Amino acid sequence: MKLDVNVLRYLSKDDFRVLTAVEMGMRNHEIVPSELVDRIAGLKHGGTYKVLKNLLKYKLLHHDRSKYDGFRLTYLGYDFLAIKTLVNRGVFTGVGRQIGVGKESDIFEVAQEDGTILAMKLHRLGRTSFRAVKSKRDYLRHRSSFSWLYLSRLAALKEFAFMKALQEHDFPVPKAIDCNRHCVIMSLVQGYPMVQVKQLQNPETVFEKIIGIVVRLAEHGLIHCDFNEFNIMIDDEEKITMIDFPQMVSVSHQNAQMYFDRDIECIFKFFRKRFNMTFQEDRDDDDTEVEVDENSRPSFYDITKDANALDRELEASGFTKKEQNDLDKFIEGGLEKSTDSDEDEESDDEEQTFESNEERNLNEMNSLQLQEEEQNRSDEVEAEVELDDNEKSESSGDDENEAERDEELDKKLGKQRRRAMAAARGGRKSQSSRNTYKDKGGRSQNSKIHSNMSGCW
Repeated sequence: MKLDVNVLRYLSKDDFRVLTAVEMGMRNHEIVPSELVDRIAGLKHGGTYKVLKNLLKYKLLHHDRSKYDGFRLTYLGYDFLAIKTLVNRGVFTGVGRQIGVGKESDIFEVAQEDGTILAMKLHRLGRTSFRAVKSKRDYLRHRSSFSWLYLSRLAALKEFAFMKALQEHDFPVPKAIDCNRHCVIMSLVQGYPMVQVKQLQNPETVFEKIIGIVVRLAEHGLIHCDFNEFNIMIDDEEKITMIDFPQMVSVSHQNAQMYFDRDIECIFKFFRKRFNMTFQEDRDDDDTEVEVDENSRPSFYDITKDANALDRELEASGFTKKEQNDLDKFIEGGLEKSTDSDEDEESDDEEQTFESNEERNLNEMNSLQLQEEEQNRSDEVEAEVELDDNEKSESSGDDENEAERDEELDKKLGKQRRRAMAAARGGRKSQSSRNTYKDKGGRSQNSKIHSNMSGCW
């Protein structure tokens, strides 16, 4: 979308108030409802809807009715909010021509009140040519949902922070002026991109300077990750300036070696093709007598990290707070002890779980054996009771002594059965529900009533 700043002349305070209301509503809504915009803006006499119609005409908002009636900011509306804020701060007074177009940004010239020309970079994440930003950049960290405007704002803040820190450590970078939303204001570099340069007076000297910048960055704990001829500026005096920093990561990143080797390979490849430079590694591999040149390809493992590393200060990608804590423990000499204690705790937990599993298996086996014994005893008791009943029916005219013996036998069998049941249940008494208790009580009372009635009859 083309940036036409002339529209700013026709926007009033109410227009910017409604734009800000939509921006505030997008913190929690992908599409901000119309009622919420009206409530946040707080314009009198229902003027919000008239302003929304005006903003839609200039394509500063997008109207969506797919799920409900709502609005969202476009990149042009977000540009106007950032430009209006920076103009009110007095950072610049006018916007000039467009001087650069990248895969994720647009660059314009802006003029200050005294006539100084600066560069304004507007981040534009979410273009069709660069939609894989979630896998290529780590602005999101652990967030699952995101907005392209929010991602652009994070990229601008990260680039501004890295540019300011590198400037303080005398790296050849543009001077960071100010930042708001997805807009970064920096000094204008007087030069050309390296990709446009066809000839150099001293290509070997320029090559050594560029490789020295990559190595020095790594010594300060940072890797550019996109260090190529498109992100290197050079002037007529062959002075080098490095640009584009949102993708920088720490040397503690899990892919730090790959990123470092890729930056080095891009520089070697460009100077080999553009300026016909030959290096030690380009010589014949069969010539084993050739010694390694001092200016050979730098290795990631040969770099010694500086004590005042910038990745710790800026919390670059791949250098988390957990790694910072581990580093502090290692410096104090307590890291090995903590790791050993963790291993001991893990081994103790494994032993406890193993012992608990064995105890559970033994308990299950014992309960099964008790159930089998209980079933066998109950079968024996039932068989003996049946035999006693048959004998009683056959010998109905036995003596009182035999009846007493039968009662004693029944008592003994009942005690054995109750002991077996108690042993099977682990010494716990059977818990009967209230309904069964009431049923038993009802049956016993009815039997008593019937016995009394039979006695009366």
